[in-house]
Amino acid sequence: MEHLQEPSFRQSVDLMFNRAVALMDLPPGLEEKIRVCNATYTVRFGVRLRGQIQTFTGYRSVHSEHMEPVKGGIRFAMSVNQDEVEALAALMTYKCALVETPFGGSKGGLRIDPREYEEYELERITRRFAYELIKRDLINPSQNVPAPDMGTGEREMAWIADQYARMNTTDINSRACVTGKPLNGGGIQGRVEATGRGVQYALREFFRYDEDKAAAGLTGTLDGKRIIVQGLGNVGYHAAQFLSTEDGALIIGIIEHDGALIDPKGLNVDEVRAHIAATGGVKGYNQGTYVAEGLRVLEHECDILIPAAIEGVINMHNAPRIVAPLIIEAANGPVTAGGDEILRQKGCVIIPDMFANAGGVTVSYFEWVKNLSHIRFGRMQRRQEESRHQALIDELERLSADKGLGWTLSPGFKDQYLRGAGELELVRSGLDDTMRAAYQAMRHVWHERDDVTDLRVAAYLVSIDRVAKAYRAKGL
Repeated sequence: MEHLQEPSFRQSVDLMFNRAVALMDLPPGLEEKIRVCNATYTVRFGVRLRGQIQTFTGYRSVHSEHMEPVKGGIRFAMSVNQDEVEALAALMTYKCALVETPFGGSKGGLRIDPREYEEYELERITRRFAYELIKRDLINPSQNVPAPDMGTGEREMAWIADQYARMNTTDINSRACVTGKPLNGGGIQGRVEATGRGVQYALREFFRYDEDKAAAGLTGTLDGKRIIVQGLGNVGYHAAQFLSTEDGALIIGIIEHDGALIDPKGLNVDEVRAHIAATGGVKGYNQGTYVAEGLRVLEHECDILIPAAIEGVINMHNAPRIVAPLIIEAANGPVTAGGDEILRQKGCVIIPDMFANAGGVTVSYFEWVKNLSHIRFGRMQRRQEESRHQALIDELERLSADKGLGWTLSPGFKDQYLRGAGELELVRSGLDDTMRAAYQAMRHVWHERDDVTDLRVAAYLVSIDRVAKAYRAKGL
């Protein structure tokens, strides 16, 4: 009976949406228009593999077209179903609105375990899935732009982009049909690390405000903070790596599918990642304590908990035992609505997924713009910027020599100041600015309104208001 009370992922998204709109003055018709998913396409297609035809089921859901194109990843996993894809598409709508990327929300999925297939087989399956979506304009630079998600990456995005180009031979913007591509296939520097980098920037912004840290019972900076990461995939790995090497945090726990590692002195993220790549899991790693029942480590004492894998890992059953004062949702929907309520009552601060993991869609936006403009960022201005800085340095050093001041600029400063911003620096700058602006919009609502007690409702209020204004501008 207790299990039946746990809301599904889609129900959780709807419940959280309802909490926010209850505090808004939206016309009932507009509220319903924002809530519902516009369309979901289900495709079943066959591919001849290993001497027989195998049938696969895939989805592409469009939640909101208040702005176009719509944006959202494609995941390859056996758990993919229509409800999950529609919930993720709704989250994409709110996420894009919160970080002010000009997209509606979409999501796709293929019910497949990619580990069961050879690379050439996966390519045939991916291209056929892409074909089914492309011919219905469910992949299109101006209408629907996918990206990587669970089980997919640069390789799959390159296959999809090539399939689109084959079917649209005169579309000069064909590379913009999908983001998350490899650099040599029209990608952008910093995209692979983007979601993990966004988690880092989100935490840095949170720790800039004493009032916000106090709400979680924390003080100081990220330096020395004890962090547990659940899921050392692309997002979890990059977030953990950046926070430990650049901010001085201690990664005291890493949870994977085969168990978890705990070490109060801190784990070496790169070494654990290499061990997982070599053995398929964390078991057998030569440092720290191995815990077979990995998810129990979510309940271990720490300062910051980062669920970075799948939805629903923190729920009504284990939330009462979670002791972390601050949770940042690097995955989509890792805390259910039931778990969220329990944690809020305990005083836990949750930095919500629609903000925390928006680094991916933000840098995807930069890649899309790069593909449409057909020029890499920094190409036009980088050397001119360096020349202007060099002229200033030369003049300062000439004045010092003429006046006999005897001072010189330190080499480190000169090297840093004279180097013009390339694509990676510009991408990181844009991502940092985006995460800061979105957090400030959220925290303003969180602190200024007496009826808003947590960041999740604040995030929903900001994003739903922006979606509503976009619909009103269309005349709805």
